Amino acid sequence: MDAQKVTLRKMTPPEYEAATERREAESVRELSKLMSEELARERVHQGTAQFLPDGLETAGHHLVVAEIGSGEAVGNAWIGPDSRQASGTTSAAWLYDINVFPAFRRRGYGSAILSAAEELVAREGWTSLGLNVVGDNEAAIALYRRNGYDVTSMYLRKSVQQ
Repeated sequence: MDAQKVTLRKMTPPEYEAATERREAESVRELSKLMSEELARERVHQGTAQFLPDGLETAGHHLVVAEIGSGEAVGNAWIGPDSRQASGTTSAAWLYDINVFPAFRRRGYGSAILSAAEELVAREGWTSLGLNVVGDNEAAIALYRRNGYDVTSMYLRKSVQQ
């Protein structure tokens, strides 16, 4: 089924808290595969503090909710400057997080949110949108490929033990 077009609006403080809690929990789950859960939790909290020092009001970052025509929220996203580029010189945006709420998954809303995010990026004057995806997240990888995203870098890892 094709999703309706979504519109993006700024998150409310409670929506920001819920989105941050979900994003941090997912990040801790992923990082815990590589390190202790305690260290993973510490790193994730440090990352949030570094990239969103003023939370919802962090300059240059867009923490948004995606709504369908009825006003119902179907997901959210966090878009900001690509931190991998030198400060003040970036023309690239970064999709730090995208989330389709469980009841709306597999219905085209991921693509709709990506499209709306790309429109926001263009309005802000950025010329590209990058993102990172965990290598075993096949559904997300398929979503990004369907929407024209190309691999620009790949990190590989192998565990070796004696």
